[in-house]
Amino acid sequence: MDIQADLLDQYFMGEAYRLARQAYEEGEIPVGAVVVSGERILGKGYNQTEKLHDVTAHAEMIAITAASDYLGSKYLTDCTLYVTLEPCVMCAGALYWTQMERVVMGAEDEKRGFSRLGTGILHPRTRLVKGVLGEESRELLLKFFKRLRT
Repeated sequence: MDIQADLLDQYFMGEAYRLARQAYEEGEIPVGAVVVSGERILGKGYNQTEKLHDVTAHAEMIAITAASDYLGSKYLTDCTLYVTLEPCVMCAGALYWTQMERVVMGAEDEKRGFSRLGTGILHPRTRLVKGVLGEESRELLLKFFKRLRT
């Protein structure tokens, strides 16, 4: 067990969670994401599908675009994506093409998550870590959807 890596995962997922809270406050599905290389955030995003009237404006897509712009590269081979909810198939496909080194996710998405189709949708070199701040992320999502229903 690498305590340093676990602490970094907790820290950067905390940053993604803060973005998810921002999405929540703006009435968006509360998902946040950051792309990290080394110990530096290169891109960040939160769901903005309502605000931008764009079904592709998922947290992951916004964070990937920002990181790619920062690096001037479409490949993010030395990067980790931290995301509070398991990526959908669209976002997992984008992650495949970026050749992301790692994906660290919080809550699982049994209805729309990519893993329903298996992990083969990610690039073969991508390592997947599940459950970092998973319960907190799941509770925020439940709170959001409960608020929508009332």
